[in-house]
Amino acid sequence: MEKVQFQVLLAGLHLLTFLLSSDGIDSTNVVTLKSILIYTTHNWLPIQPTIYFACKGEKNTTTLPDVKVTNVLYTFNGKESWQPLTELPEKKCKRCGVYKLDILKDDVFDEWEFCPADFVNGNYDHFEAKEFNATFRCPSCTASETGVSTSSKSKRGSHGKLKRNIVIILIVGILSSVIAVAGLVGGIRYLQRRKREMDQAKFIQLFQEIDEEEEVDEEHIEIINAV
Repeated sequence: MEKVQFQVLLAGLHLLTFLLSSDGIDSTNVVTLKSILIYTTHNWLPIQPTIYFACKGEKNTTTLPDVKVTNVLYTFNGKESWQPLTELPEKKCKRCGVYKLDILKDDVFDEWEFCPADFVNGNYDHFEAKEFNATFRCPSCTASETGVSTSSKSKRGSHGKLKRNIVIILIVGILSSVIAVAGLVGGIRYLQRRKREMDQAKFIQLFQEIDEEEEVDEEHIEIINAV
């Protein structure tokens, strides 16, 4: 019984943890590179460039290992080992850019304000004349969808959160009931064990008293016989 209660409690805690953390999962604006075409390499010598993506204030930079040749459209599925590029906040923008690694000072293809609201149907196209043309992908950054207004999406999000909150309340109620029942059963078993221990102690004490009385009677008999 206790094992079953523990398993139910553990499963409920895992489910509750998942639901509480699902908001953070849904709200993560992960950005990947869908395609890029460069018009220049910023190289004076005929060597392959090292091009990377970076955002201000972040230590990590993302090197684009395949992007080496101009006027070639490179496409990606978002599952490459170097993806994703970055994560965008819900409402704020990041200052990001595409750069070329250099010995003295890195060359800048372009820097711009990277915002979740710039994405349409999960895609954002960025073009800089004579530099590059890139498409970025962020499904959760979608600012507008065909035939779907922002208010309706907001209502859907609120409705989803309401359902999640109801489920969380139900799980908390079930867990509370399981804990209460487990505590009640544990209390009853503790009282029963204490009662058994007390009965055993009384039984042992009774035997000791009987033994003492028998010893006293034997002593009296011995005294009488001696007289």
